[in-house]
Amino acid sequence: MTRKMRRTIWSWLALSPLIVLILFPFAVMFITAVKPAEEALQSTWWPSTFQWSNFIKMWGNTNFGPALFNSVYVAVASTLLAMVVSVPAAYGLSRYRFKGRGAVQQFLLVSQMLSPIVLVIGLFRLVAWLGLLDSVESVIFVYAAFAVAFSVWMLQSYFSTIPADLEEAAWIEGASPWQALIRVFLPLALPAMTVTAIFSFINAWNEFVIALTMLRSQESYTLPIQIFSLVAGRYTIEWELVMAATLVATVPVAVLFAWLQRYLIRGLALGAVK
Repeated sequence: MTRKMRRTIWSWLALSPLIVLILFPFAVMFITAVKPAEEALQSTWWPSTFQWSNFIKMWGNTNFGPALFNSVYVAVASTLLAMVVSVPAAYGLSRYRFKGRGAVQQFLLVSQMLSPIVLVIGLFRLVAWLGLLDSVESVIFVYAAFAVAFSVWMLQSYFSTIPADLEEAAWIEGASPWQALIRVFLPLALPAMTVTAIFSFINAWNEFVIALTMLRSQESYTLPIQIFSLVAGRYTIEWELVMAATLVATVPVAVLFAWLQRYLIRGLALGAVK
């Protein structure tokens, strides 16, 4: 056995407790989701039969399809809106020196200390005054507003690591500032932008309090609210359907995270080098 193989085996052995700890909740969700209804709350770990039909029943009985569409729509739209605003703002903070630049950076940092729960009453009154209650678009704008401060703060620190000499070299070669930005700067900044977009998407996908406050009808529910409605205010809770819905709700984020993992690692490494 080579030294590299031994090192790999020892690394996996060292990581195995962490892997078990992370995967255990998913295992519980999956096992409960495929149990018969009468066995959902029993102490037996393995189901007597695998009820794959629970996923079909969950989809048809819990309004899961429209809620999934709403969550995808809200998360994607709010992330794109936040990135459209954040990228130029972060570029300006990283490349230009102007009066009040430090105050803007401090404001962005302080804004991250405020929980959305603290602002939810004011946001509710504002949205109600605008007549946008129970509107998915109002949730998109609120999510994007919260994501902008975080995205600008993240991106401007990443953008500062990209040498301005590269853009200046493009100018010398005859490129306009806009061409240098598109062809030189943005490709180098793509990992950082991807990392920031991932965090913004996950925050919008998982957010619960604002959506619970703003959305009233089941047709506008996002996945967290729809899954919560399967538990809240019910005399009998079909836990096998709740777990099936929860498991399916986590799959898109897990797939997205795995697909963009290479950008995540590159972006984090880029931000670590100053």
